[in-house]
Amino acid sequence: MKLGKVEFCHFLQILALFLCFSGMNQAELSRSRSKPYFQSVRTRTKRSWVWNQFFVLEEYMGTDPLYVGKLHSDVDKGDGSIKYILSGEGASSIFIIDENTGDIHATKRLDREEQAYYTLRAQALDRLTNKPVEPESEFVIKIQDINDNEPKFLDGPYTAGVPEMSPVGTSVVQVTATDADDPTYGNSARVVYSILQGQPYFSVEPKTGVIKTALPNMDREAKDQYLLVIQAKDMVGQNGGLSGTTSVTVTLTDVNDNPPRFPRRSYQYNVPESLPVASVVARIKAADADVGPNAEMEYKIVDGDGLGVFKISVDKDTQEGIITIQKELDFEAKTSYTLRIEAANMHVDPRFLSLGPFSDMTTVKIIVEDVDEPPVFTSRLYSMVVSEAAKVGTIIGTVAAHDPDASNSPVRYSIDRNTDLERYFNIDANSGVITTAKSLDRETNAVHNITVLAMESQNPAQIGRGYVAITILDINDNAPEFAMEYETTVCENAQPGQVIQKISAIDKDDPPNGHQFYFSLTAEAANNHNFTLQDNKDNTATVLTRRNGFRRQEQSVFYLPIFIVDSGSPSLSSTNTLTIRVCDCDADGIAQTCNAEAYILPAGLSTGALIAILACVLTLLVLVLLIVTMRRRKKEPLIFDEERDIRENIVRYDDEGGGEEDTEAFDMAALRNLNIIRDTKTRRDVTPEIQFLSRPTFKSIPDNVIFREFIWERLKEADVDPCAPPYDSLQTYAFEGNGSVAESLSSLDSISSNSDQNYDYLSDWGPRFKRLADMYGTGPDCLYS
Repeated sequence: MKLGKVEFCHFLQILALFLCFSGMNQAELSRSRSKPYFQSVRTRTKRSWVWNQFFVLEEYMGTDPLYVGKLHSDVDKGDGSIKYILSGEGASSIFIIDENTGDIHATKRLDREEQAYYTLRAQALDRLTNKPVEPESEFVIKIQDINDNEPKFLDGPYTAGVPEMSPVGTSVVQVTATDADDPTYGNSARVVYSILQGQPYFSVEPKTGVIKTALPNMDREAKDQYLLVIQAKDMVGQNGGLSGTTSVTVTLTDVNDNPPRFPRRSYQYNVPESLPVASVVARIKAADADVGPNAEMEYKIVDGDGLGVFKISVDKDTQEGIITIQKELDFEAKTSYTLRIEAANMHVDPRFLSLGPFSDMTTVKIIVEDVDEPPVFTSRLYSMVVSEAAKVGTIIGTVAAHDPDASNSPVRYSIDRNTDLERYFNIDANSGVITTAKSLDRETNAVHNITVLAMESQNPAQIGRGYVAITILDINDNAPEFAMEYETTVCENAQPGQVIQKISAIDKDDPPNGHQFYFSLTAEAANNHNFTLQDNKDNTATVLTRRNGFRRQEQSVFYLPIFIVDSGSPSLSSTNTLTIRVCDCDADGIAQTCNAEAYILPAGLSTGALIAILACVLTLLVLVLLIVTMRRRKKEPLIFDEERDIRENIVRYDDEGGGEEDTEAFDMAALRNLNIIRDTKTRRDVTPEIQFLSRPTFKSIPDNVIFREFIWERLKEADVDPCAPPYDSLQTYAFEGNGSVAESLSSLDSISSNSDQNYDYLSDWGPRFKRLADMYGTGPDCLYS
């Protein structure tokens, strides 16, 4: 009769229970045959009960409590006088005891994997006195293992790698399964391994769990990853054993077993000739099925007519060969280039050399395309020189440019005025001849850097640029002068021949052999008795005293004219005046005071006090001048008060005129004589103050002539009088005519007759008679006093 896995498991459990019960019954029998235990005050008997351990199966699935064993003492007569007590691990919670019979039962399902054994203590007590009749005894309940745990891969799932093309039996990875069952009891924890998925590529060692390759020449490029399922089964793999599985992902790592190969045997690229140097022309790549370092390549140009024009490098990221330009392309010079390029692996594995050469060759043809290029100058930089004395229109030099295209279009030239803002130069549009347009000055700008533009006649958008450096040659056109403004002093106690100043000169010119200056006194100063000049022949000169006893009170400042000549051709000269101040010096010859006024200042005043006094004096003078000016302006008003109505001679600036109403106050026609018309003279705009210097005497001249001459004389006096009012405020007089009803108010006759009459009373008649009072009164001559 054949048993299944479940039936066989149950059979083993029943057999184990039978054996346990048989063992416990024998133990009870032996204990029942032992002598009883008596305890008195003075005697001690042999111990009558001892237990070592009980066994109980784990995972009991029954509904009733599982019987574990029985405790029994020889003192127990079966009359219920003895009670049994259980204590220790799991007492009362897992294990219970019948206090009358001593039977022990397990109330819960036990799991050996959680706890393999329990230690308990048993005691037999007298039920009436509650005193022990047996000493306390300790025993162990051990959980008997059954195969209730399958093997487990605690580290799974696994990942591993193995080089491609590895030989058979190459170790990949080791897997390990653990079984929680008791390894010391039976075969419940004895595991064997097998492969459920992954054949025929891999295999596994049944006892060790080591996975190995099972096929040779596995190619990563064909398949680079495999998924394996490994099983672990306990009971040494027998029927009824439990099993567990795990997955193993095996990746084939790359080896350099594939040489590089170009997809095409030739390539062609078109490139414009205007492409700048270092530009990328093309990218080519040799195919390599390997990856990582095994696919790294190097490219090189091994042959062709473009070895010096192009170069190739590798892109580390994409492993492409990058072709770049090393020199400028010129369609007119060469229209195409051919390159032979090789690609080779950098890391070759000697094991796979038999698979072929790990390099490949291809041909690259580069076609140069024509581009309309701007004109090109024959030189990138032209250097020219011209003298600063050159006249306007002088030819400096010539630039030349041509159209590099096959059309060879004519070229026109011009100067970029941004580089010649002052327009010093011109260029002939057709010939490229550069001439001067202005006078040049080397001292202002020694070098002119200009840009010349060359433009195609057929395509003005194509402009070439040339650069011209024009150096201005120096001529001797600047006279020498003092190198600085010297502050020269001479002490009052200076001795004859004493050096008081060393002078030098500068010259804006730049002669080729350097400057050479000659110093001397001018002719009028050569024979002076105060100072002399000594030329040191090293572009310096020394000023010395000729006498002693300089006094500030007599002369505080001396002016010494010095004549300086340069060595140019022709030479230039200049006269520079050296100012020498006479100073009071201390014992060391250091100047203390250099102004002559110091003698008359009170002793003991400091320089600050003197400056403060001078500032106060100047402030007072300014205030006085301001006051005088303001009072004078008040005395000389240009606009009269409203009360003063002097329409016959003075017109106010802001008086617009009242039209015909002006004639109501006075009939101006009475003063006009149509027979005499004189042009009004131009008046000067000066302070309106008229001074009458003299009054001529008229005796026998007719009345109209006398009055006309009087007016005419007054006009001439006003023209030259600085006190006269502006020309637009003076009204000329005319003769009022003969036979006037009113008698003449003129006092011309009174002037001729030495009359002593006082006309000051006319001032009381009002503004109309103020003028007559001013003319014939005793007041001052000036009108505005």
